[in-house]
Amino acid sequence: MTTIDASARPVDPDGTVAAAPRRTAAAPRRTTGTEPHPPTVAAPRRAAATGPHQPTVTAPRRPASRAGGPAAADQRPGRLTVAERDTRDSADNSVRDSMRRLPRFAQLPLTFLTGRPHTGQRPLRLTPTVHLVTATASVGVGLTATGVALALSGWWLALLLPGWASTLHGARNLRMMVFHQCAHRNMWARKRPDQILGKIVAGVLMVQHFERYSAEHVADHHALHHMTLRDPTVQAFLVSLRLRPGMTRRQMWRQVLGRLVSPVFHARFLWARIRSYSHAASRTERALTATGYAAVAALATVAHAWPLVLVGWVLPMTVFFQISNTLRLCVKHTFPAPWQTQRRGKAYFASLTNAIFIGEPAPASSLRGGATVRAWARWWTRMLLVHFPSRYLVLTGDTVCHDFHHRRPMSRDWANYIFARQADIDGGHRGWPPYREIWGLIPAINLVLDSLAEADPDEFDPQRLAETSDRELFAAFDD
Repeated sequence: MTTIDASARPVDPDGTVAAAPRRTAAAPRRTTGTEPHPPTVAAPRRAAATGPHQPTVTAPRRPASRAGGPAAADQRPGRLTVAERDTRDSADNSVRDSMRRLPRFAQLPLTFLTGRPHTGQRPLRLTPTVHLVTATASVGVGLTATGVALALSGWWLALLLPGWASTLHGARNLRMMVFHQCAHRNMWARKRPDQILGKIVAGVLMVQHFERYSAEHVADHHALHHMTLRDPTVQAFLVSLRLRPGMTRRQMWRQVLGRLVSPVFHARFLWARIRSYSHAASRTERALTATGYAAVAALATVAHAWPLVLVGWVLPMTVFFQISNTLRLCVKHTFPAPWQTQRRGKAYFASLTNAIFIGEPAPASSLRGGATVRAWARWWTRMLLVHFPSRYLVLTGDTVCHDFHHRRPMSRDWANYIFARQADIDGGHRGWPPYREIWGLIPAINLVLDSLAEADPDEFDPQRLAETSDRELFAAFDD
């Protein structure tokens, strides 16, 4: 039987875990050569906490394995997790380096598109303020394009697509980078400005209230409960998306796609977003937010701009935002394998998160004639119509390098996430295992779904979750 410790112990800035959940029938600890050996502090054995902020988690009934039995065989050295089997070592940069066949002026755009610098590329230094300004500007450009399309009509309506895309891209960057770093008190590393900005972003985007998100994110997502039933990410998979261990990949895809086109799913998602904000907001915050929205409604009425508000803001900030949010959830972290009984240490936590780079190898230089033309035409078509939308609309900002964030959650160089991750690789990743990566949004989703399919059905049994409301479940999508 597994006892889940309800105490929330965040990971130290260098990734060292203070304590591990107490488990019975645990396998002997193995070392990998790169796994650190932090001192272990025993956690008290107590029941899971309940209350408005935490769902009740009951322990699964799992028979203890006997020495020499099947479970012992599963714990043999050399067994690979789904992530280890289907990802590649980031020391191999052959995919990105294959794109160096293109002109030099294309290299920096390719780096931001893929999320991976080519070997030896000089870093471009960015600041947190640059990310805030560009995200806000992207929303402004999107609203402007939508306004022009609605005003001129006719063929100008084609501007709706880039307008929606720009608005969504900016909003997702505000949520996934700016709001997220504010929650870690790491936007500008100044508590009060980070807190104010985080609260503003939460009110504008109508996502989980900043203070509650900050507390839950650090306590349950960046702690010993990472990828356990206490983790909001796991709750979203099991309850909101209704995915289960043992399901086939096809079944899981059908379930996810069904949710994305379901009006009921989107209505519940939106209502949960509103509740997750208002439930934790103070009376003053609710009043200020309501006043802001009332002012926008009044201006829209006076200026006859309701079509712009509804088409240019409400639509991308509800249906499109929630589709992007759901697809992003499906690539964040892989589930632990049943035989991974040592649920602590840097090697274990690193195994749950991989970089997700966008793109594919450029055509080989050995091609000749018509084969070259066809290969490059196919490559450009896929880069522009498949990979670019994946990066611009789903894996926005630093989400491609989420593994770097989980290793260095308080890095002051987070704004340069692409080059900061590469610098960590070049520097020997300081006590952590080698970085791993996968290329492409769809392969990344398949990786996570496959890991859930092979996960322990007793450990990830949604019946063990009680007292978890829609508000909490859909707030988990924002984790």
